[in-house]
Amino acid sequence: MSKQYHIYGIGNALVDTEISVSNADLAAMKVDKGVMTLVDEARQSELISYLADHLVASHKASGGSAANTIIAASYFGCNNVYSCKVADDELGHFYINDIKAAGVSYPAHVNLQQGVTGKCLVMITPDAERTMNTFLGISEHLSVDELDVAAIAQSHFVYIEGYLVTSPTGRAAAIVLREHAEANNTRTALSLSDPAMVQFFRDGLLEMIGGGVDILFCNSDEAIGFTQTENLEAAAEALKKFSKHFVITRGSQGALVFDGNEFIEIAGNKITAVDTNGAGDMFAGAFLYAVAQGKDYKTAGDFASLAAAKVVSQFGPRLKAEQHAELKNRFFD
Repeated sequence: MSKQYHIYGIGNALVDTEISVSNADLAAMKVDKGVMTLVDEARQSELISYLADHLVASHKASGGSAANTIIAASYFGCNNVYSCKVADDELGHFYINDIKAAGVSYPAHVNLQQGVTGKCLVMITPDAERTMNTFLGISEHLSVDELDVAAIAQSHFVYIEGYLVTSPTGRAAAIVLREHAEANNTRTALSLSDPAMVQFFRDGLLEMIGGGVDILFCNSDEAIGFTQTENLEAAAEALKKFSKHFVITRGSQGALVFDGNEFIEIAGNKITAVDTNGAGDMFAGAFLYAVAQGKDYKTAGDFASLAAAKVVSQFGPRLKAEQHAELKNRFFD
């Protein structure tokens, strides 16, 4: 029986502000480079004050890792739903309008509540590395109340953001989502999200994965850290215990895909990277789009690698709608 939606996603709802900074800026602000760090609103305000003269070139967009993935897949042609939690404030209304403009549905039963919508300060250094400081705001209280059980059953895939592991209610919602998916023949996909999530919240990620998911997305550092192995080869073998299929992204070197039977090397694309923010999110979105269209994992990996290369060649974690169409036409036609 055909289902109504391609992908049902869940993750943090964050309004991103992306700023170009120097390594000296990061050192002066005592910010750990290359990872996502959770901060309170006061700390984030302190960072924004320090970077006040940088803000003229900043860009605001609806974000969060899973949101970037769901929006990318939507622009490629999937019919998607996204569960998240934003407040009844200016940024919250901006967020919902922005994802709807990208063609993503938001559960109709969810009413916005008083609070502060989450914000992420994304700092890009000259080497294209992204460093994130995140104030979750009301997103920290994402819960089962934001789930649309009927839509889960009517989706071919669910996609779960590993960052939810930091919130007790968010982690519980992710687990319930996976269980509903398993009960309704909906395939499950999960991203490990960040090396810090693997390092500090591994037990919670194991709870979210449960008996195993259908597709796991991670990068090399996350794969090695999560499996507690010494190298990529050992990590790839160990991941088979947690997922039927998986993707290990490797930056400019492409990716390693396991299709359930064999390992597939996905080549990288030669580009000049200016901003790596959103590369893994785009890879997952393009990959899930291709698989949802019935493509094999080699084709999906090649397409996702091309899409990720495109997003890192420009500033921002997302492509314009017409760029998605150009990539799809270039690759599949």
